[in-house]
Amino acid sequence: MYKFDPEIIRVGISGCLVGQKVRFDGGHKRSDFCTEQLAKFVEFVPVCPEMAIGLGTPRPSIRLIHQGGHVIAQTAKGEDVTTALRDYGRTMAPQFDGLSGYILCAKSPSCGMERVRVYHESNKGNAKEGVGIYTQELMQAQPLLPLEEDGRLNDPLLRESFVTRVFALHDWQTLCHEGITAARLIAFHSRYKYLLMAHHRESYQELGALLSDLSVEVMAKADKYIQGLMLALAKPVTRKNHTNVLQHLQGYFKLMLNASQRQELAHTIAQYHQGILPLLAPITLLRHYLNEFPNEYLHQQVYLNPHPEALRLRYGI
Repeated sequence: MYKFDPEIIRVGISGCLVGQKVRFDGGHKRSDFCTEQLAKFVEFVPVCPEMAIGLGTPRPSIRLIHQGGHVIAQTAKGEDVTTALRDYGRTMAPQFDGLSGYILCAKSPSCGMERVRVYHESNKGNAKEGVGIYTQELMQAQPLLPLEEDGRLNDPLLRESFVTRVFALHDWQTLCHEGITAARLIAFHSRYKYLLMAHHRESYQELGALLSDLSVEVMAKADKYIQGLMLALAKPVTRKNHTNVLQHLQGYFKLMLNASQRQELAHTIAQYHQGILPLLAPITLLRHYLNEFPNEYLHQQVYLNPHPEALRLRYGI
């Protein structure tokens, strides 16, 4: 059982991605981003379901195959390992309540999150339409858990989105660990205002309405809130949405800045909107002005610091 620890951000990961030689051919798929960058800020929990069910390494490869209206996992020697993988997933998934994210090995018949090859029963052709057997159980048992594949993490937008959700879920888990109250729930939502607006303005409004009356059913509303928050944060962010949020933040400084500073900030935001500058440029300038003209409400906004700057996730978006 991986219990939650507010001091540690735990992230599940396919064992091969951290360099464990657990693949069917005795190799690994070590991810540089995971092992050299993200590992500085999270504690990985490596899992290889195929090794866990006793297949060993090297071992016959596994395929997903349509059979009798179902999809099964079968080794190259013809052994059906569907039940073993599914049972292992069902056993492990409830133990992951203390995790804040999970990184999966792409294309794997056990761990793949999407577009895993599924072969036709006749063995004539295949389609990239499957989900790994173990991952199916993980998704069902842990619907709030941010999931991503190693290959998709090469996309700067998907990488930033995943890490943002990991840190957001850990933040929520910390709130639950401390104990949810109406006041703490309102304060949490207040801190996430601009991050929510950047991802999905409608969700910000809907979640605000949900919390408008916390005189009753606080825990039930908290459950609905975190479901809505994680769904919203999984939505792709656009330059238009970011620009809208940046302009909102700009408004807090219009009385503090001189004409030259206001022009510089507006120009930097415009250049970001046009794709000339990365998001980090206007964010850095806003942080600078926030240090010069402190504002407690803005200091608390997760949008300005959703994850460690050392990860450099906003350099290329």
